[in-house]
Amino acid sequence: MMPELLCDPEAPKPLDHRQIEIRIDGCPRLPSLRSIDSALRSLLNDDSRYISQIADIIRRDPSLTARLLRLVNSVYYGMSAPVNNLEEAVFYLGLRQIRQLVMVTPIIEDFQKLAGDTPFSWRDFWRHCIGTAILTREVWSSIQPSMDETDYVAGLVHDVGKIIMASAFPQHFHYIYQGPWDVNSDVIERERTILGIDHAKLGALYLRRHNLPSVLVETTLYHHTPELAGSSATLAASVQVADLLMNHANFKVLGISRNVTEEDLSNATGWKILFPHDSDREKQIAQGNLRRSMERLPMILDGLI
Repeated sequence: MMPELLCDPEAPKPLDHRQIEIRIDGCPRLPSLRSIDSALRSLLNDDSRYISQIADIIRRDPSLTARLLRLVNSVYYGMSAPVNNLEEAVFYLGLRQIRQLVMVTPIIEDFQKLAGDTPFSWRDFWRHCIGTAILTREVWSSIQPSMDETDYVAGLVHDVGKIIMASAFPQHFHYIYQGPWDVNSDVIERERTILGIDHAKLGALYLRRHNLPSVLVETTLYHHTPELAGSSATLAASVQVADLLMNHANFKVLGISRNVTEEDLSNATGWKILFPHDSDREKQIAQGNLRRSMERLPMILDGLI
């Protein structure tokens, strides 16, 4: 038991596993987690795709349109005139970023609906999740080609358990993340003590109950401990490193994320999984690429969130 809880009569009581499962069952399914607009996805994967066709489909979604234009004007802020034309925006961003944007928009909107009116720094939270998704892809790509969007989605949903906590356990969520805690106290320990489960297990339980692919369930469950992730260890390690990089660079949420030192980052178990043969050269090249990605990250996040 954490010392602060011993004398606090307002602390909510932890729940047992069955009580937790019942509340998770009451959380709505998120259609964006299982499908992305099929017409746009097929165009993005088609060798005969045309910018005008992609732009026409994007126009059907006002939220996606606004986010795309905001992103292109943030990333390419040095242009003499702002981009207001969708075809031009698609041309500048390229298919890879468009594909990621198509995923981010509906998932975040669904997540925000799920979190409801729970008071919290949600904008910082989304920035952290998207940044982790971007860096997960960078880490993953440093060791093997990215064949689909699994790596990006794994980074994007790694903290879904915190959203589920806000939705299904609002009293516990408020006390865990906005209670009278020392800023450097262990967040996972607080979750386990106050609620009875941590966000990694909670997120994995939610994704499993909604029939998401096992690789996403396992990377969510083990994104702090990738050495336990079995066949998904490499992707879980990529998410761990990306998550730590985001926290180290202060892309974090007060009350949720701990301070990550240079030593914490260097000693992450994920590095040994990603580079098992002590290849310092490969690791240094990957870290150099990540540093360059971090320099552009604020502009990208400003455009997305």
